[in-house]
Amino acid sequence: MTSGRERALTYSEYLRVPELLSQQRCLASPEVHDELQFIVVHQVYELWFKLVLHTLDEMQRLVTAGDEVSLRGAVRLGRRIESIFRVLIQQIHVLETMRPADFLKFRSLLNPASGFGSLQFREVECAFGLKDSQLAAAASSDPRYAELERRMVAPSLCDVFYERLAALGLAVVAPGPQRTDDERRRTLASLRTLYDEPDEHPLEYDLCETFIELDEQLVLWRRHHIMMVERHIGDKPGTGKGVTGDLDGIRYLTTTLTRRAFPDLWAVRTVLTD
Repeated sequence: MTSGRERALTYSEYLRVPELLSQQRCLASPEVHDELQFIVVHQVYELWFKLVLHTLDEMQRLVTAGDEVSLRGAVRLGRRIESIFRVLIQQIHVLETMRPADFLKFRSLLNPASGFGSLQFREVECAFGLKDSQLAAAASSDPRYAELERRMVAPSLCDVFYERLAALGLAVVAPGPQRTDDERRRTLASLRTLYDEPDEHPLEYDLCETFIELDEQLVLWRRHHIMMVERHIGDKPGTGKGVTGDLDGIRYLTTTLTRRAFPDLWAVRTVLTD
């Protein structure tokens, strides 16, 4: 008897473990041992992406608020995302325990599915400010595609951060196709004042360095992903055919290494005075 109180919640019920464990459905017949680990690792990625998006949205709200407590909170949440990215990199090495021959036993079953179709990863890119309509279209079959479309047109974390810098009196214009060369030069000159005197606006400076760290971790994840793909399939075409035009597989993935969500924060280091 519980004296009228509800039965105590169990660990399994709170986390919905039975439902979670029922979502791994292998396709290969006869069974291929490594297909389960391939599915689990990618499903875990999607769970991490969900948490990253949840955290990025709150981080953006705090940067928009702009008061001292909010900015400190944004820096703290940025460190959380950085920690998640480090875990994402380590997960790649789990996939590397799979032999190329074993992957090829079920790889054909993935066609035309591809990592390009991860709507949540495209949302993460959009939230940072890395918006690509062609890649976004690759996830158009996802039931949540409307959410990605919303993020494609909504202000990004980069956008609201530049608004915060402008509120300090800095003559900055966020990166984008409409920004002129003169606006870029003025932006770098303004950022240089922030970097030359970091103690003048310490919280904004801390945010800059937080964003640099997140950008770096994202690039490192891409690098490790490329190496993992090359270890498994070499220069074979990817399963997401037609998504990236004339480039495919490793050749396309390599081009992503130059993408930066906060390019000005990298470029300002070049113009700092000695």
